[in-house]
Amino acid sequence: MKETKIRLHVDHPLGEGQTIPLEQGQAHYLFGVMRVAVGEGLRAFNGRDGEWLCEISAASKKGGELTCVRQTASQAMPPDLWLLFAPIKKARTDFIVEKAAEMGAAQIFPVQTDFTNSERIRQDRLQAHAVEAAEQCGGTYVPPVHDLQRLDALLDKWPEDRQLMFCDEAAVGEALLLDGATPGPWAILIGPEGGFSDAERARLRAMPGALRISLGPRILRADTAAVAAMALWQDALGDWR
Repeated sequence: MKETKIRLHVDHPLGEGQTIPLEQGQAHYLFGVMRVAVGEGLRAFNGRDGEWLCEISAASKKGGELTCVRQTASQAMPPDLWLLFAPIKKARTDFIVEKAAEMGAAQIFPVQTDFTNSERIRQDRLQAHAVEAAEQCGGTYVPPVHDLQRLDALLDKWPEDRQLMFCDEAAVGEALLLDGATPGPWAILIGPEGGFSDAERARLRAMPGALRISLGPRILRADTAAVAAMALWQDALGDWR
Protein backbone atom coordinates (compact mmCIF):
# COMPACT_ATOMS: atom_id res chain seq x y z
CA MET A 1 0.00 0.00 0.00
CA LYS A 2 1.38 3.38 -1.01
CA GLU A 3 0.95 5.76 1.91
CA THR A 4 0.23 9.44 1.25
CA LYS A 5 0.90 12.34 3.66
CA ILE A 6 -2.81 13.12 3.97
CA ARG A 7 -4.43 13.26 7.41
CA LEU A 8 -8.21 13.31 7.61
CA HIS A 9 -10.55 14.04 10.50
CA VAL A 10 -13.60 11.75 10.48
CA ASP A 11 -16.68 11.52 12.67
CA HIS A 12 -16.74 7.74 12.87
CA PRO A 13 -15.34 5.02 15.17
CA LEU A 14 -11.83 3.82 14.32
CA GLY A 15 -10.51 0.30 14.93
CA GLU A 16 -8.79 -2.56 13.13
CA GLY A 17 -10.85 -3.59 10.11
CA GLN A 18 -13.38 -0.80 10.68
CA THR A 19 -14.81 0.74 7.50
CA ILE A 20 -15.37 4.50 7.34
CA PRO A 21 -17.80 6.06 4.86
CA LEU A 22 -16.58 9.27 3.27
CA GLU A 23 -18.76 12.35 2.95
CA GLN A 24 -19.10 14.04 -0.43
CA GLY A 25 -16.80 16.91 0.57
CA GLN A 26 -14.13 14.50 1.76
CA ALA A 27 -14.44 12.48 -1.44
CA HIS A 28 -14.04 15.61 -3.55
CA TYR A 29 -10.93 16.60 -1.59
CA LEU A 30 -9.33 13.16 -1.80
CA PHE A 31 -10.23 12.13 -5.34
CA GLY A 32 -10.79 15.44 -7.10
CA VAL A 33 -8.16 17.66 -5.46
CA MET A 34 -5.47 15.33 -4.09
CA ARG A 35 -5.96 12.70 -6.85
CA VAL A 36 -5.51 9.70 -4.57
CA ALA A 37 -6.85 6.32 -5.65
CA VAL A 38 -8.18 3.04 -4.30
CA GLY A 39 -5.40 1.09 -2.60
CA GLU A 40 -3.53 4.13 -1.34
CA GLY A 41 -3.22 4.93 2.35
CA LEU A 42 -3.84 7.95 4.55
CA ARG A 43 -4.08 8.63 8.27
CA ALA A 44 -7.41 9.32 9.96
CA PHE A 45 -8.41 10.46 13.44
CA ASN A 46 -11.68 11.25 15.19
CA GLY A 47 -10.60 12.86 18.47
CA ARG A 48 -11.33 9.69 20.46
CA ASP A 49 -9.52 6.65 19.05
CA GLY A 50 -6.08 7.98 18.19
CA GLU A 51 -4.66 8.05 14.66
CA TRP A 52 -5.06 5.14 12.24
CA LEU A 53 -3.48 4.21 8.94
CA CYS A 54 -6.38 3.59 6.58
CA GLU A 55 -6.55 2.19 3.07
CA ILE A 56 -8.89 3.70 0.49
CA SER A 57 -11.17 0.79 -0.30
CA ALA A 58 -13.77 2.56 -2.50
CA ALA A 59 -13.91 5.85 -4.38
CA SER A 60 -16.53 7.81 -6.28
CA LYS A 61 -17.44 11.43 -6.98
CA LYS A 62 -20.04 11.46 -4.21
CA GLY A 63 -18.39 9.29 -1.57
CA GLY A 64 -16.06 6.45 -0.89
CA GLU A 65 -14.77 4.27 1.91
CA LEU A 66 -11.71 3.84 4.08
CA THR A 67 -10.66 0.69 5.92
CA CYS A 68 -8.60 0.91 9.12
CA VAL A 69 -5.37 -1.08 8.95
CA ARG A 70 -3.44 -0.28 12.15
CA GLN A 71 -3.16 2.38 14.81
CA THR A 72 -0.25 4.77 14.27
CA ALA A 73 -0.67 7.00 17.34
CA SER A 74 -2.62 6.76 20.56
CA GLN A 75 -5.17 9.38 21.52
CA ALA A 76 -3.50 12.50 22.94
CA MET A 77 -5.72 14.96 24.80
CA PRO A 78 -4.72 18.60 25.35
CA PRO A 79 -4.51 20.25 28.76
CA ASP A 80 -7.81 21.42 30.26
CA LEU A 81 -7.40 24.92 28.83
CA TRP A 82 -10.13 27.11 27.38
CA LEU A 83 -9.41 30.08 25.13
CA LEU A 84 -11.88 32.97 25.28
CA PHE A 85 -11.44 35.77 22.79
CA ALA A 86 -13.38 38.68 21.35
CA PRO A 87 -13.80 38.21 17.57
CA ILE A 88 -12.05 40.68 15.31
CA LYS A 89 -11.71 40.89 11.52
CA LYS A 90 -12.51 37.66 9.69
CA ALA A 91 -9.00 36.59 8.67
CA ARG A 92 -7.54 37.39 12.09
CA THR A 93 -10.35 35.54 13.88
CA ASP A 94 -9.62 32.54 11.64
CA PHE A 95 -5.96 32.83 12.64
CA ILE A 96 -6.79 32.79 16.37
CA VAL A 97 -8.89 29.64 16.02
CA GLU A 98 -6.26 27.88 13.90
CA LYS A 99 -3.43 28.69 16.31
CA ALA A 100 -5.50 27.79 19.36
CA ALA A 101 -6.14 24.34 17.85
CA GLU A 102 -2.45 23.91 17.03
CA MET A 103 -1.26 25.07 20.45
CA GLY A 104 -3.47 22.82 22.53
CA ALA A 105 -6.69 24.57 23.50
CA ALA A 106 -9.32 22.10 24.73
CA GLN A 107 -12.25 24.43 23.95
CA ILE A 108 -12.58 27.75 22.14
CA PHE A 109 -15.12 30.40 23.14
CA PRO A 110 -15.71 33.53 21.02
CA VAL A 111 -17.17 36.13 23.43
CA GLN A 112 -19.00 39.41 22.98
CA THR A 113 -17.56 42.09 25.27
CA ASP A 114 -18.62 45.69 25.80
CA PHE A 115 -16.17 46.88 23.13
CA THR A 116 -16.25 43.92 20.71
CA ASN A 117 -16.55 45.18 17.12
CA SER A 118 -17.86 41.96 15.55
CA GLU A 119 -21.47 41.08 16.44
CA ARG A 120 -21.64 37.70 14.73
CA ILE A 121 -19.45 34.80 13.66
CA ARG A 122 -19.81 31.74 11.41
CA GLN A 123 -19.39 29.01 14.00
CA ASP A 124 -19.39 26.24 11.37
CA ARG A 125 -16.63 27.96 9.39
CA LEU A 126 -14.49 28.46 12.49
CA GLN A 127 -15.00 24.82 13.47
CA ALA A 128 -13.81 23.80 9.99
CA HIS A 129 -10.66 25.88 10.52
CA ALA A 130 -10.02 24.03 13.81
CA VAL A 131 -10.39 20.70 11.98
CA GLU A 132 -7.97 21.76 9.24
CA ALA A 133 -5.44 22.94 11.83
CA ALA A 134 -5.56 19.59 13.65
CA GLU A 135 -5.18 17.70 10.36
CA GLN A 136 -2.11 19.72 9.43
CA CYS A 137 -0.32 19.82 12.79
CA GLY A 138 -0.47 16.10 13.56
CA GLY A 139 -2.91 16.38 16.45
CA THR A 140 -5.48 13.74 17.30
CA TYR A 141 -7.96 16.14 18.97
CA VAL A 142 -10.11 18.94 17.54
CA PRO A 143 -11.27 21.56 20.05
CA PRO A 144 -14.95 22.48 19.83
CA VAL A 145 -15.53 26.08 18.78
CA HIS A 146 -18.60 27.43 20.55
CA ASP A 147 -21.03 29.94 19.15
CA LEU A 148 -20.63 33.59 20.09
CA GLN A 149 -21.94 34.43 23.57
CA ARG A 150 -21.73 37.42 25.86
CA LEU A 151 -18.77 37.45 28.22
CA ASP A 152 -20.92 38.43 31.21
CA ALA A 153 -23.28 35.50 30.57
CA LEU A 154 -20.33 33.08 30.44
CA LEU A 155 -18.90 34.51 33.65
CA ASP A 156 -22.30 34.16 35.35
CA LYS A 157 -21.95 30.37 35.09
CA TRP A 158 -18.19 30.17 35.54
CA PRO A 159 -16.97 26.89 37.13
CA GLU A 160 -15.61 27.47 40.61
CA ASP A 161 -12.56 25.29 40.04
CA ARG A 162 -11.46 26.93 36.76
CA GLN A 163 -8.79 29.60 37.07
CA LEU A 164 -8.84 32.51 34.63
CA MET A 165 -5.84 34.29 33.17
CA PHE A 166 -7.01 37.54 31.62
CA CYS A 167 -4.64 39.57 29.51
CA ASP A 168 -5.16 43.25 30.29
CA GLU A 169 -3.69 45.99 28.10
CA ALA A 170 -3.96 48.31 31.12
CA ALA A 171 -1.26 46.17 32.76
CA VAL A 172 1.31 46.77 29.99
CA GLY A 173 4.77 47.06 31.48
CA GLU A 174 3.91 45.22 34.68
CA ALA A 175 5.64 41.98 35.62
CA LEU A 176 4.17 38.68 34.48
CA LEU A 177 2.32 36.97 37.29
CA LEU A 178 2.36 33.27 36.28
CA ASP A 179 5.04 32.46 38.84
CA GLY A 180 3.43 30.38 41.55
CA ALA A 181 0.28 29.62 39.53
CA THR A 182 -1.01 26.11 40.11
CA PRO A 183 -2.00 23.47 37.52
CA GLY A 184 -5.61 22.47 36.94
CA PRO A 185 -8.50 23.68 34.81
CA TRP A 186 -7.65 27.07 33.30
CA ALA A 187 -8.93 29.59 30.80
CA ILE A 188 -7.23 32.44 28.95
CA LEU A 189 -9.21 35.55 28.07
CA ILE A 190 -8.12 37.86 25.27
CA GLY A 191 -10.02 41.14 25.10
CA PRO A 192 -11.15 43.14 22.05
CA GLU A 193 -9.05 45.69 20.18
CA GLY A 194 -10.74 48.41 22.23
CA GLY A 195 -9.77 46.74 25.50
CA PHE A 196 -11.97 45.80 28.43
CA SER A 197 -14.50 48.25 29.83
CA ASP A 198 -14.04 49.50 33.38
CA ALA A 199 -16.97 47.35 34.51
CA GLU A 200 -15.54 44.21 32.88
CA ARG A 201 -12.09 44.85 34.32
CA ALA A 202 -13.52 45.35 37.81
CA ARG A 203 -15.55 42.14 37.58
CA LEU A 204 -12.63 40.10 36.31
CA ARG A 205 -10.28 41.38 38.99
CA ALA A 206 -12.82 40.50 41.68
CA MET A 207 -13.28 36.91 40.54
CA PRO A 208 -11.77 34.20 42.77
CA GLY A 209 -9.04 32.42 40.81
CA ALA A 210 -8.63 35.25 38.28
CA LEU A 211 -5.09 36.24 37.35
CA ARG A 212 -4.43 39.57 35.60
CA ILE A 213 -1.28 39.57 33.49
CA SER A 214 0.66 41.76 31.12
CA LEU A 215 2.03 40.42 27.85
CA GLY A 216 5.06 42.65 27.88
CA PRO A 217 5.96 46.32 27.39
CA ARG A 218 3.90 46.80 24.20
CA ILE A 219 0.18 46.46 23.49
CA LEU A 220 -0.25 43.42 21.23
CA ARG A 221 -2.88 42.93 18.57
CA ALA A 222 -5.57 40.48 19.65
CA ASP A 223 -4.36 37.67 17.39
CA THR A 224 -0.75 38.11 18.52
CA ALA A 225 -1.87 38.27 22.15
CA ALA A 226 -3.72 34.95 21.86
CA VAL A 227 -0.59 33.16 20.61
CA ALA A 228 1.68 34.85 23.17
CA ALA A 229 -0.64 34.08 26.08
CA MET A 230 -1.07 30.43 25.11
CA ALA A 231 2.69 30.04 24.72
CA LEU A 232 3.31 31.52 28.19
CA TRP A 233 0.67 29.30 29.78
CA GLN A 234 1.80 26.14 27.99
CA ASP A 235 5.40 26.74 29.01
CA ALA A 236 4.50 27.35 32.66
CA LEU A 237 1.57 25.02 33.27
CA GLY A 238 0.77 23.00 30.15
CA ASP A 239 2.13 20.05 28.21
CA TRP A 240 5.21 21.81 26.81
CA ARG A 241 7.16 21.19 30.00
